Amino acid sequence: MFAQTDPLGMIVWFLMFFVFMFLYPRLMLSQLIYKIEQSAKKMEEMSKFANTMAVKKIGSSKDVKASVDEFTDFFVVEPSAIDPFGLVKKIDQTIRGMESRFSGFVDDVAGGKSYDEKQRINYGLRAAIGLRQISKMVRHFVEMAKKFKNLQIAMILQMQMPIIEKIAESEFRGTEAFLNGMPIGDSVGPLIAASLMEKSKEIAEDIVMGETSINARKCFVLKAKGPAPHLGRIDEAINRIMSTHRISRIITVDAAQKLEGEKSGSVAEGVGFAMGGIGQRELIENVLLPRKMPIDSIAVKVGMEDAIMPMKKEIYNSRDKAVELIKRSVNRAKKGEKIIIIGVGNSSGVGNDKKSLEITKKMVDEIDKSYKKEEQSKKRGWV
Repeated sequence: MFAQTDPLGMIVWFLMFFVFMFLYPRLMLSQLIYKIEQSAKKMEEMSKFANTMAVKKIGSSKDVKASVDEFTDFFVVEPSAIDPFGLVKKIDQTIRGMESRFSGFVDDVAGGKSYDEKQRINYGLRAAIGLRQISKMVRHFVEMAKKFKNLQIAMILQMQMPIIEKIAESEFRGTEAFLNGMPIGDSVGPLIAASLMEKSKEIAEDIVMGETSINARKCFVLKAKGPAPHLGRIDEAINRIMSTHRISRIITVDAAQKLEGEKSGSVAEGVGFAMGGIGQRELIENVLLPRKMPIDSIAVKVGMEDAIMPMKKEIYNSRDKAVELIKRSVNRAKKGEKIIIIGVGNSSGVGNDKKSLEITKKMVDEIDKSYKKEEQSKKRGWV
């Protein structure tokens, strides 16, 4: 419209340049805030629906709904680490206090339910609390970006949003899985342990033990009590066995987060006590490592979001390969020696012996069908 040599054209061009230099960041900020606002609303709706699922499981009423909504703001203060001496014991005591509060709340709102139903509600609420905290943190940074018109906060949040949404979705699906007693990705350790048990008995808090012989080596197999969700006190079970038996080797089986590019359900072996979280693992290592106890580790690889979501078929199918590696590890001990095999993880949807796994397999088959339907609907959506 204006020639480059035209003075008026040059003035207009410079004016437009400076206007857009200041206007573009505002336009970009508005666009980003709109997108992250929609994501925040989506996660808040997911959090509300997770609470609704828990309320329905307990028994719908206004009082229960208000109690559940209030309880999902529950938090745990980590003990001070300024003086590290005795920190593990302080953490363990804090975790025990947290578990006591959860059990007490479920007893109050679902007093008429069976023990297994209470455990499902208990762990369903734990997943709902995780989802609630994620939605609150996302909302916090959205409001920060809006309040201070901060483009950098909005950009960082937008870049991280695909990962955050995946984690939030897994917490939502985990809430559903716990409330309905379905196996989750983290249940693969107890699943493999149960496949080695003909029968079992409870020997510590929420931990069952089965005895078996593998290639002339006596094995004590441990797992969290199922099929209701439990984690149990593996440290207490190990101490009880070792107080009456001379153990030569420990073998742990647990779900481990895979790297992108690795196949979900692939199995790897290594050394060390495979166990997530903090507290119990440190207490166990304080007992085993000073004795120079050989500890073998078998890991079943699962995706970042798969650990808490209903168990996928490929994770369930890893059982045979994991058992093969367990037997290889058992052979490292001498004949006649005694070994402890531990299926680490949440026992949701997994019973306490080999026969009970028929029910687990049926649930996994149903879960696999639902996953395939979701994939088909997504493909149709793309078309």
